[in-house]
Amino acid sequence: MNMVEEALHELSAAQAPDGFLERTLRACGLRDSYAKVATPIGDYFVAWRGNRVSAVSRADKGLDSFLGWFAEKVDRSLEPAASVPAAIRSALLATRGQGLSYDFGQLTEFEQAVLRKTLEIPRGEVRSYGWVAREIGRPGAVRAVGTALRHNPIPLLIPCHRVVRGDGDLGNYAGGHPELKKDILTLEGLDLGWLEDLARRRKRFLGSRTTHVFCHPTCFHARRIAPDNRVEFSAEQEARAAGYRPCRDCRPVAA
Repeated sequence: MNMVEEALHELSAAQAPDGFLERTLRACGLRDSYAKVATPIGDYFVAWRGNRVSAVSRADKGLDSFLGWFAEKVDRSLEPAASVPAAIRSALLATRGQGLSYDFGQLTEFEQAVLRKTLEIPRGEVRSYGWVAREIGRPGAVRAVGTALRHNPIPLLIPCHRVVRGDGDLGNYAGGHPELKKDILTLEGLDLGWLEDLARRRKRFLGSRTTHVFCHPTCFHARRIAPDNRVEFSAEQEARAAGYRPCRDCRPVAA
């Protein structure tokens, strides 16, 4: 308990009205609130502290499981709320976490860097674990990136579902079973059959004959390439040898 909380406890113990302490702590951002939100892919519990989201978890295991997990991982108490702040509810319903503030609790600097970079992946696109590792300046830490995402405390909003294996396989999902990952990506507009076909044929990049730029297959620019102008590449060397340069937006390879 910090000094502010101690002072409020003393004040509450004096002659404050019932519930004064909890209302004041919550208003000051010193208490985490939680509520349940129904989304297109199921019910979720969400916790927030002030204006910052602190946790998101599927509600299928029940409230007691969520409260126990939160107490263990975040090490703070939770108070039920009548409703979820409008911005957080809208973000959950749309699986769009950008624009919100987050409380990363006890996460390490590396784990926070992984989550912040993952938050940059646009809705409807995917990147590899290796891409995240390279983007945060730790290209050799691919496995550590996977571990950090496996323990993501705020899935759906921080989109670990948009991170896949380097060979194109979707891989596992921290927020639930792999089929749920497929459901979320489908909801966001991805053609998973097409992605799986590319992965089977080991095609990692798409290039445009008109711009001579190559991208991640799900990049916004790649999806705009007309079929007749689309070129598939299995490796960076193949694309560069054909006279193509990497996309500056999706950054498919190291600069």
